[in-house]
Amino acid sequence: MDEDTPLLDELEKGPWPSYVKEIKRMAKKNKAAKDLLGIQELSYKDRVTHWKHGGIVGVTGYGSGVIGRYCDVPEKFPDAAAFHTMRVNHPAGWFYSTKSLRQLCDIWEQYGSGMTNMHGSTGDAILLGTTTDNLQPCFDSLTEAGFDLGGSGSALRTIAGCVGQARCEWSNFDTLKLVYDLTMEFQDEIHRPRWPYKFKIKASGCPNDCVAAIARADFTIIGTWRDTLRIDQNAVRNYVDNGFDIKTLVVDRCPSEALEWDEKNKELKLQADDCVRCMHCINKMTKAIRPGVEGGATILIGGKAPIIKGAYLSWVLVPFMKIEPPYDEIKDLLRKIWDWWDENGRTRERLAELIERIGLKNFLKEMGIPPVPQMVYKPRANPYVYF
Repeated sequence: MDEDTPLLDELEKGPWPSYVKEIKRMAKKNKAAKDLLGIQELSYKDRVTHWKHGGIVGVTGYGSGVIGRYCDVPEKFPDAAAFHTMRVNHPAGWFYSTKSLRQLCDIWEQYGSGMTNMHGSTGDAILLGTTTDNLQPCFDSLTEAGFDLGGSGSALRTIAGCVGQARCEWSNFDTLKLVYDLTMEFQDEIHRPRWPYKFKIKASGCPNDCVAAIARADFTIIGTWRDTLRIDQNAVRNYVDNGFDIKTLVVDRCPSEALEWDEKNKELKLQADDCVRCMHCINKMTKAIRPGVEGGATILIGGKAPIIKGAYLSWVLVPFMKIEPPYDEIKDLLRKIWDWWDENGRTRERLAELIERIGLKNFLKEMGIPPVPQMVYKPRANPYVYF
């Protein structure tokens, strides 16, 4: 195998694990994986991709979840002439049993290349490479095993969230319950594309934003608290007594200068009205500072990567919302947004681009949301600008 792919072999020589090694392992028992190596080697040699656009594939009743992939030199690589990708809707928080993972892999080795991507940026388990004839029987087997396809195309993409309260003490709401509830509620929106373009919902339980929702989701849910930080002054003093430089590492780095260290009284003081709930002090002093007790979330909109226009970071739409079942407030807001976007959006125009074109004022009026100072759009608009 090595002598056939000299350019790909270079990718195995660096200090980091290489996907090429994994494809080669699978190529020993799967012809499609072997042809995949040949296609990429040829692409590197010719300096153009040998994957082409064109052709829609799917399974019965679903308009999304399968992404068609075709090689433009099928005569050279017949076993990867069609190399379709299936997106499998992940469990909330990516909690799998070993049994379910083995089922997933067994199904994919039977019907596809056996190669997976755990997970795609949308969140799904990505099954890489199968033929058109195998799509339906593969889907049937996945369904019998309890799996469903995720979103693709101009639909609601698979909803993703962090592990939340299942494993993280900082989560301000139950991300897993919310992700599951919204996934069940919006099955049609996930599986039957009918919008101008794709729409992503991602939820993080706290401002650390472990799923990077603020940069990647049209509708971003970031856990926060309405009351004030809880500070254990004895624990703070214990940090300081053990050599922790609280002024340099915490107070001076508070972005809104909401903290002050009283050296005389050995007390950390908080100006609650200035706190922007960024989590920095909590991350640095996990045993001394905790979020408030009145948990909820900030709702943001507009995060996306560059397609038609540039990249956007989400900006605030609702500064604080309680996140409790049956989540009617979130669902009603989503439906309002989708109706307005569907009515006014152009083809391949994401929500943020439409708002920029028509105006935030008009959007807020249609949503029935009064403007507030927290709706800051700039200077946080572009994630590729570093200060």
